[in-house]
Amino acid sequence: MHDSDSPHQDQPLTTAGSNLDDADAAAILLHGRGATAQSVLQLTDHFEVENIAYLAPQAAGNTWYPNPFTAPVESNEPGRTSGLRAIGGAISEAESAGIPTANTVSLGFSQGACLASEFAARNPDRYGGVVALSGGLIGESIDLEAYDGDLDGTPVFLGCSDSDPHIPAERVRESAAVFERLGGDVTKRLYEGMGHGINDDEIEFVSGLLADL
Repeated sequence: MHDSDSPHQDQPLTTAGSNLDDADAAAILLHGRGATAQSVLQLTDHFEVENIAYLAPQAAGNTWYPNPFTAPVESNEPGRTSGLRAIGGAISEAESAGIPTANTVSLGFSQGACLASEFAARNPDRYGGVVALSGGLIGESIDLEAYDGDLDGTPVFLGCSDSDPHIPAERVRESAAVFERLGGDVTKRLYEGMGHGINDDEIEFVSGLLADL
């Protein structure tokens, strides 16, 4: 039955790569608005890293939340909270298979990048990595009081165009500052005139991050 308070909880978890029980590490991949779990898993063709299980939650209606991520938080509920729960559920699946959070990466594009950022900042731990491709922390403004804890050196990568039509560069900078304050090992790259997409430099960085696991 579809739960209107948790719209994404009854959606499938699509997988690729190694079987969870055989993998050394896991990566949670979060698609953007209007996309699918299957489409974001196509990124894995470029990573060329073995022994990683890829888990991609699916958003109900292919959209995690209805409004821009810089809208008031309440206007994006319950999708936002349900999306965060979907990430937690995927991480728990990896943990149940014996993969610790220190070997689990959360990676998202666009809406998915915003959720990956928000989850890690609200649930600090030593993760294998946090990757936000064209995204940042969610809300009309960033509430520093909402984020407390220690990422314990977790690698955090924020990549975005300097002129993305959906993602203000200033929000990427603010998000990077929050992750630094939480003890993340932060890499922030703003690409000149890239538009809303993913480039080869970002793919190369993520491949290296996954290989290090």
